[in-house]
Formats: sequence, structure tokens, C-alpha cells
Amino acid sequence: MISEVHGHRPDELCEEGLSLYERALREGGVRRSDADPAPCLTGLGLLQPDITDSGWLRPLPPAVALPRLLGDIAEDIARQRRRESRLADTLRPLMELGTPHSAPGDAASFTVVSGMENINARIGRLMAGAAEELLTVQPGGKRPPALLDADLAREQDLLSRGGRMRTLYQHTTRHDLGVLAHYERLDGDAEVRTLDELPNRMIILDRSVAFIPANRDRTMAVEVHHPAVLTYLATTFDILWRMATPMHPRAVQPPSVNGITPRQHAIAALLVEGHTDTAIAERLGMNVRTARVHIAKLAATLGSESRAQLGYLIGRSGILERKQEQGQGQG
Repeated sequence: MISEVHGHRPDELCEEGLSLYERALREGGVRRSDADPAPCLTGLGLLQPDITDSGWLRPLPPAVALPRLLGDIAEDIARQRRRESRLADTLRPLMELGTPHSAPGDAASFTVVSGMENINARIGRLMAGAAEELLTVQPGGKRPPALLDADLAREQDLLSRGGRMRTLYQHTTRHDLGVLAHYERLDGDAEVRTLDELPNRMIILDRSVAFIPANRDRTMAVEVHHPAVLTYLATTFDILWRMATPMHPRAVQPPSVNGITPRQHAIAALLVEGHTDTAIAERLGMNVRTARVHIAKLAATLGSESRAQLGYLIGRSGILERKQEQGQGQG
């Protein structure tokens, strides 16, 4: 398995590597340290160690390098073909045996996709064929601009085909100008709402396929095609959507109750449950420092002088009961 180094694969020539290779051809070589940001040059054999000076790398002429690289690719293809043939010969005799312990179609209902690059590529391919709807749950706080930009083209393609987008973020994202700018750039039926807490990341396309994380760091995903599970996931999304506060295209600010902000209400509920500052921050998609600032403001509002007293005052104040009554009235 080929791993990425410095953000790109060592067997693919990047733009920086191409520029450095051109310089090495003009000047007859480059220092080894200059090639560190472009490991593809040594990985592809375009730069080779100078046998007289270990601190320098000398370029392999393109007329020599190209046939060699093409030959390597041809050999890789041939090796994969041989592997394909061996797998087919091995498994074909077993295909008629069936699987008595699983219902027909179960294997195709849930597929594990491994690696962020493979997951994103698979989602992109299925989005290219989607025509109706993209439902997304995005827990956490601030979104990296590069991640948002990577999704822009395929999201706009869906909207241009007449599809619609419904995205759920946590309330902390309401202050992320990058997210707001991203949705302003989209032309079509795209709406965003927010909640204090969300389940793990989820993507549903046309209510016919879904992606959910298969591990904590989201380097593996389960691709779901099972009708009953899809109905369950889509219904869960619909319930959360009705509970959420609009953010885009028309923003509605969650109301404060008796001087307690919605975020402080969420923190108060978690404090009463006994969660630590770190756990509260993780649940609400904020950093620990921000969580502690809100806890301090909540304590000041209720007149608390200690963490133990704060829990007591939250319970005595009845703010959680009033928040629950307000939510039931809205529903």
C-alpha cells in the first residue's frame, strides 16, 4: 500500500516536483535537502543520488526515465491482471455454494469503504448520479475552507439538476463565516439548520444510499443500501431537522429564556448529568476554553460560586424544565 508523504503520493509527479526536476535538468543537479518537499522525484527515480557526493541528487534524463516508468506501469497492470485471474479461479467454484446463514442481498446491503480518499471518491461517484436530495449531518465546530471548497462543485452539480440539500450543523457553526460563505456561493435549493447536539456524521443520497462512520476517526465508512436501515436513518434526520433552528438562507436566532442563552441551556443540562468540561465541549462542538467561558457566564447569571453549587442552582432554577416546556410548545 502506497502512503502519502507531504500531502501527495510518492509515485505521482506533483507540480512542485516537476518544477524541481526541470531545474535539476538545467543545472545538472539539486541538493538532497531541496528535494525533501517532493519525494515523488526520488520515488519515481527522476532524481538519483550522486555517487561522488551524497548531498546531491542528479537527474535521470527524460528520454531514459519515460520508457522505464511506462514499463513499470505496464508491469503493475499485468500483475493486477494475474491477481484478478487467480481470485476468479479461486472463488468461482464457491459461488454456487451460497451462504445459508445470511439472507439474500445482505452482503450488498452494507459495504465497508476504507480510507478517506476512497470514501470521498465513492460519495462523489454516487452524488454524480443523485437527482433528488442530499441530507447531511455534520457534527463538530469550524470547517476547514479546503474541505468546504472540495465539496462545492459536486454540491452545485446536484442543485443544478434540480436536487435539494438539507444540512444539519451544531450551533457553534453559526459563527463560522467560511460555512456561511460556502452556502452563499451555492445556487439552488440548499438549506442549513443547527442544533446543540448531533449524532455522528451521516450522508444520505436520494434516500436510497447512506454513509455512516465505521470507526472513531472516520477513516472507514459503512455504505448502507438496506431499505429498512435507510428508512430509519432518513426518519432520524427528518426528526432532527424539525427540531433544528434555521441558519441558511434565512437565519433565525435561538431565543434566550430569562437571560439564559440556548447554548447555556445545553451546557446546564450536561452539567447536571455530571459531564466534565472536556466532554461538554466535545458534545457541543466547541473547544474547552469556549465551554468554560459559557459555564462561567451561566454561573454568574445564576449567582453560583462553585461547581457543586452551580448544579444545585440549575436544578432549583427550573430552567431545564422551562426549556423542555418551550420545546414541546414549539412542536
